[in-house]
Amino acid sequence: FYFLSHSPNEAIEHIDEVQNEIDRLNEQASEDILKVEQKYNKLRQPFFQKRSELIAKIPNFWVTTFVNHPQVSALLGEEDEEALHYLSRVEVTEFEDIKSGYRIEFFFDENPYFENKTLSKEFNVNESGDPVSKSTEIKWKTGKDLTKRTSQSPNKAGKKRQHEEPESFFTWFTDHSDAGADELGEVIKDDIWPNPLQYYLVPDMEDEEGDGDDDDDEEEEGLEDIDEGEEDEGDDDDEDGDGEDGEVRVSLFTQNNYLRLVEISTYFVFSG
Repeated sequence: FYFLSHSPNEAIEHIDEVQNEIDRLNEQASEDILKVEQKYNKLRQPFFQKRSELIAKIPNFWVTTFVNHPQVSALLGEEDEEALHYLSRVEVTEFEDIKSGYRIEFFFDENPYFENKTLSKEFNVNESGDPVSKSTEIKWKTGKDLTKRTSQSPNKAGKKRQHEEPESFFTWFTDHSDAGADELGEVIKDDIWPNPLQYYLVPDMEDEEGDGDDDDDEEEEGLEDIDEGEEDEGDDDDEDGDGEDGEVRVSLFTQNNYLRLVEISTYFVFSG
């Protein structure tokens, strides 16, 4: 009915007005969401600090976490992993207004690869609003610069790595070519940092699931053996004559129902 009394041009003008109101609300929502994020970012800080203190009590926590993460693992060669064994702490700090950027810091114990105690990479925007990054210059010890190697054999987790000549993980600190789409930085900030424990525990969780599958397989094999035994008994009874056919059927009926009860009981025991 609207189009019968208004021209298409008038309708387009009204749609544009409505769309402007929607855009205005979206902008207001973004501002409100930013304020909420800032509030809870501050509230999270004491918990992040407490978590870091607890992680420090676990040997090789961070190298294990990185090796277990599929995207980070693809960047790790054998020597990278060896160097990351000296990584004692990781910190991710979002700047006050959040949208302007963040900083990732790696804290190392004394190690045979470089002199730095801390390596960091920072992402922000310049005066023109373009994303940029900067990082710590790594002070490599003589003959230990992992970024200058030509090739590197994959480490123990190499089954997941398909790169013939993987770049060193540490080249990330020197790569500022596309700060607005830094995949590794985003993975660390948005995926690993919120809950690193889930990647640290990956192998243990897989082992537990594997044990459960084995138990299920054994249970199924046991039930199959019982079924085969009952079928064999039924065949023997049939050979004895037609006079006992009624008794045989009643017996099999009772036994089959018993087996179903066993299966149902087993299901509830294991699922409970």
